[in-house]
Amino acid sequence: MSRRLLLPHAKETAAPVRVEGPAFHHLRVLRVGVGDALEVFDGKGRAFPAQVLAVEADFALLRLGPGHTALAGRAVSLLQALPKAEKLEFVLQKGTELGAHAFYPAVGERSVVRLAGAAAEARRTRWQRIVEEAARQCGRADVPHVHAVQGLLEAARGLPPETRMLVLDEEEKAVRLSEGAAADAHAPLALVVGPEGGLARAEVEALQALGAVSVSLGPLVLRTETAALAALAVLRHREGLLG
Repeated sequence: MSRRLLLPHAKETAAPVRVEGPAFHHLRVLRVGVGDALEVFDGKGRAFPAQVLAVEADFALLRLGPGHTALAGRAVSLLQALPKAEKLEFVLQKGTELGAHAFYPAVGERSVVRLAGAAAEARRTRWQRIVEEAARQCGRADVPHVHAVQGLLEAARGLPPETRMLVLDEEEKAVRLSEGAAADAHAPLALVVGPEGGLARAEVEALQALGAVSVSLGPLVLRTETAALAALAVLRHREGLLG
C-alpha cells in the first residue's frame, strides 16, 4: 500500500480516529477522499489498515482496522562520525530503508563538520523528519530515533546496555564484519563509522577499551557513506531480510 500516514498515538479502537495538524496536512498532500484506503503506522512497530470516513476543512476521520507488528530484525544502531551534511542525510535516508534502528551522529577527531547547541538541535530535528519520511516511503512501521550530536566516545558510552559495538576499521585485516556480527548473535549491534578522513587510531583504541571490536568490510576502499550502507546491507543479508 503506497499511501501511508504516521500517527504516533495510533491504537486499535472502534471509535473513529481524528487526524489534525501536520498529519492532516499530509493527508491532504496524499489527496485522499472519503472511502479511500491507506495504512497508518505508529512509528514503534505497529501498522493498521485504515479507511477515510470524512475529510473536513481542518481535520479528517479514519477508521482503523486490526493492527499488526511488522518484521523488525536485529537491532542495529549506526554511530556515524559527522561527514559533510548532505552525506549524512543520504546515510539517514538509506540507512532507514536498510533497517537501522537508531542513529548516533557524532563528532570525530577528523570530522570537518562541527555542530553544537541550537544549531545541532535544529539539524537533528531536520534529520528526524528525513528518517520519518524514509520510514513512510519504505513501508516500515517503526521510525528510527536520531540522537543528539555528541562526541564520538560520549555517543559510544550512551549505547543501550549489552550492545555489541563493531568499528569499521580500514586497518583491520583479519576479522570480517560478518564474523564480528556472528558472535553473541542475539545482542543488539552498533556500527561505528568514521568521517571522510577515517577514525584516528587513538579513537579506535579508545573504542576498543570500551569493548568495541574492529572489523573489515574487505579490501575495497569505501567512502564513509558507502561503508555505512554496505555494512547494513551485509547484516540484513545475513538475517535473510535482503538478497
